[in-house]
Amino acid sequence: MSMQQDTPVVGFAAFSGTGKTTLLTKILSIFSERGLRVGVVKHAHHTFEIDYPGKDSYELRKAGANQVLIGSKKRWALITENTDHIDKSLEYHINNLDLEALDLVLVEGFKPEHIPKIELHRPSLGKELLFQDDESIFAIASDEKIENTGALPCLDLNKPDEIAEFVIDRFLSSKQTD
Repeated sequence: MSMQQDTPVVGFAAFSGTGKTTLLTKILSIFSERGLRVGVVKHAHHTFEIDYPGKDSYELRKAGANQVLIGSKKRWALITENTDHIDKSLEYHINNLDLEALDLVLVEGFKPEHIPKIELHRPSLGKELLFQDDESIFAIASDEKIENTGALPCLDLNKPDEIAEFVIDRFLSSKQTD
């Protein structure tokens, strides 16, 4: 993946129901407390709406605008219609972030992408481990001890502070985080 700058990208890969979003919300709070600026790209397997009937932006988009930017003094959002109806690549989405304003990008989903990833695994779900078929996985976080992971570090899925520190040590050790 060739991005516009050297902002580290870390993926979190797991089967549905493992707790990716739950973990990410916890480690995002930790990163925020440390003063880190973090972007997130989340893959959706379905059509989603962030805008609703009755809102001016929705009406403008439905009337034919391919892009609608909504801005205020607190935030802004750009809604873009994918008129080709083709899933965009992770690189495409990352390059639409303001990477100069970020210290780190976290990615939820996009399992097939070749980016550094932490696999989240709950043996109780009965799913196979992903790391055996994905050389991009550099660590595993699980709620139970896992055998036969080779040299991969094993993290406790129930200790988001340790996972956050692991990511900081691995990807941001040269940046100020206190």
